[in-house]
Amino acid sequence: MTAKREKTEVLVKYTFFLIALFSVLVLGLIVLFLFMEGIPIFSKVSVYDFVFGTKWYPTDEPPDFGIFPLIVASFCVTFLSAVVSIPLGVMTAVYISEIASKRVAEIVKPVVELLASLPSVVIGFFGMVIAGPFIQEVFNVPVGVNLFNASLMLAFMSIPTICTISEDAIRSVPVSMREASLALGATRLETILKVVFPASLSGISTAVILGMSRAIGETMVVLMVAGGAAMIPKSIFSPVRPLPASIAAEMAEAPFRGDHYHALFATGIVLFIFTLLFNILADFVASKYKQTGEASL
Repeated sequence: MTAKREKTEVLVKYTFFLIALFSVLVLGLIVLFLFMEGIPIFSKVSVYDFVFGTKWYPTDEPPDFGIFPLIVASFCVTFLSAVVSIPLGVMTAVYISEIASKRVAEIVKPVVELLASLPSVVIGFFGMVIAGPFIQEVFNVPVGVNLFNASLMLAFMSIPTICTISEDAIRSVPVSMREASLALGATRLETILKVVFPASLSGISTAVILGMSRAIGETMVVLMVAGGAAMIPKSIFSPVRPLPASIAAEMAEAPFRGDHYHALFATGIVLFIFTLLFNILADFVASKYKQTGEASL
């Protein structure tokens, strides 16, 4: 009986190992393909000119392959969406986990999570048809599909990620810490701000960074509502074209294995590096502020 049990455990162990190995292998092959198709463009343009060049005209003669306006657009859209989504996501998580009654939390939480299940094309369509004309009329700007509109739509997409992970982090704080704070005479608000929030900072930081990582890599929404102009924005109402939007919009028309094709894959490499840095930063922050015990607060 014991030998049979050991064989089963070994079988399960190696089955999960093979599944994990397959996942890593697939990811490695995708990254390898990305670099193989992107690196050839650097025989035509230097890495510096590609990253910091201010003109993106890949079909001109001679072509210009400077993606700096696309990088600036990606960071501007991500930053503005963070300004909107971080306070809303974190405060909603605090409300659901610490303030709302159980019945209200059971209603609010699924509604917030429902935002995560909406397809990005639906959010993009909402941005084009509803938010775009509204922004154009209220702010009296030439076009409603612009940097501001794209930031709002990305914020809607990031809030469920930030809220859900933050709520889990807040709920994981031991009840004894709240009770000790209240027993010492602290108010409920003081307990939330000075005990619960610091204790869950690791999880909240991870939630914020992962939410922003999703925003910088989102394609469909920025393709539909960012405006599509490959230029450095002069205001929050300027039309822009972030990195994912350029890849999605131009890949179909780029000649196979031509310079334009390789330049778009090189753009994907830059986007991959940014996303990777976001995830490394998330791991670093989570490790630095990890709550290892009640005494470590």
